Amino acid sequence: MKSESMRIKEISLRQDPDLRKELALLARGCDFVLPSRFKKRLKAFQQVQVQAKKEETLPPSLSQNIPTFYFPRGCPKEKVNIDAVIAKIERTFSEFPNERATLEDMGKVAKACECPLYWKGPLFYCAGGERTGYVSVHKFVAMWRKILQTCYDDAAKFVHLLMNPGCNYLVQEDFIPFLQDVVNSHPGLSFLKEASEFHSRYITTVIQRIFYTVNRSWSGKITCNELRKSNFLQNVALLEEEADINQLTEYFSYEHFYVIYCKFWELDTDHDLYIDRKDLARHNDHAISNRMIERIFSGAVTRGRKAQKDGKISYADFVWFLISEEDKKTPTSIEYWFRCMDLDGDGALSMYELEYFYEEQCQKLDNMAIEPLPFEDCLCQMLDLVKPQYEGKITLHDLKRCKLTNVFFDTFFNIEKYLDHEQKDQFSMLRDGEGESQEVSDWEKYAAEEYDILVAEEAASDQWNDGYEAELNPVDRQKANVLKYQMEKRPFFEMPSHLADVDLDDYDYEEDFE
Repeated sequence: MKSESMRIKEISLRQDPDLRKELALLARGCDFVLPSRFKKRLKAFQQVQVQAKKEETLPPSLSQNIPTFYFPRGCPKEKVNIDAVIAKIERTFSEFPNERATLEDMGKVAKACECPLYWKGPLFYCAGGERTGYVSVHKFVAMWRKILQTCYDDAAKFVHLLMNPGCNYLVQEDFIPFLQDVVNSHPGLSFLKEASEFHSRYITTVIQRIFYTVNRSWSGKITCNELRKSNFLQNVALLEEEADINQLTEYFSYEHFYVIYCKFWELDTDHDLYIDRKDLARHNDHAISNRMIERIFSGAVTRGRKAQKDGKISYADFVWFLISEEDKKTPTSIEYWFRCMDLDGDGALSMYELEYFYEEQCQKLDNMAIEPLPFEDCLCQMLDLVKPQYEGKITLHDLKRCKLTNVFFDTFFNIEKYLDHEQKDQFSMLRDGEGESQEVSDWEKYAAEEYDILVAEEAASDQWNDGYEAELNPVDRQKANVLKYQMEKRPFFEMPSHLADVDLDDYDYEEDFE
């Protein structure tokens, strides 16, 4: 123990020149060097040396033994035989003239790649087919081998096929060639070949529905992780199995597009594909409050900067509005209306903000000779409904836990639906909220009802001319509707409307809204 202490002292003297100087002065009997201070300093230095020695003897960091757990392009699979897949693709290409595949041939190639049928368009375009009109076996094999070596699941492969070079995400324009191929080749959309002017409108609608559901970050950029968490690729695979496109209600339904576009057409009086505040206020017979309409046009949930400067929103923005308005229980719709009601952007709805929107509801009720509920009583009802975690404010998390968010939002800015809720008893509303997982969504109910109304109105107007129309099957009936619209809405179809002119507004939100 003594030898250890002596060794520490020697190290101390060698490594600290100031300490060595003070020791020399102390030995000469200098008055200004206090022995007590010297001892304290020597003791502190010794402790530092001992601590340093202990740290040096620690084992190496355990982080070296932690296996890789983050796979942005999917977890690598050990049993994938790339050479076997390539050989199968080469055999498929050998069936084509000069071993070159056109877009019509790519269905067989997609199957050889073990991909869903409607990946054929992205496979063709990623291999450079749009430049020459065909894909050679060598170019395709080189492209697909690279993807197999770097992308390990369907989400990563799909993003790689559609994305622009140098990106690792998808923007709205990236989906246009893929969806155009679906329009051109899916049997459930064959009637659209006679109405090509509808192509860009349908594609725009589907793209907005994709981003509405998949792009949970509101960034305007769909990442592999977002695609992986969604059911979009499963729906793409179902395109091959389901001949009736209207059965794919989450993204591709033509009936849903028809309802959305007809609703927009009623408001867009000048048919420039933009609507202003007065146009939107006419939706559903002025059911939406003016204060909420102002918030929609404020930029809280819209993305076109040019349109915002002109005080208008685009058709793409209207798709988001209508789906959010008719189904206020989905995560995106809750975020949509929360953004609108959060006036100061602090991430919580204060009592002032709730009162601000409720004031106009009271004015509308007074005009209808209906006595409104005092705000204090309404507030108590809403707090009991939502059960916020923190007193005095309602957060986005609180609303996402609530099963009756539609009742909450309608109370503050939709007078028609608010009155409908007032007619129902609380138990029936709770039963509807609890049974939402077994039933179709509120949006699907609305779209089905509105489509039947539109078809009935058109059938009634044409009864004197087309008495057989009511007996047509849904696909033929849509075809008849499209042809009739061509005749009735001729000025609209004379407008230029090419695929290259599809105007998709850029998203500029970067915040992840839960």
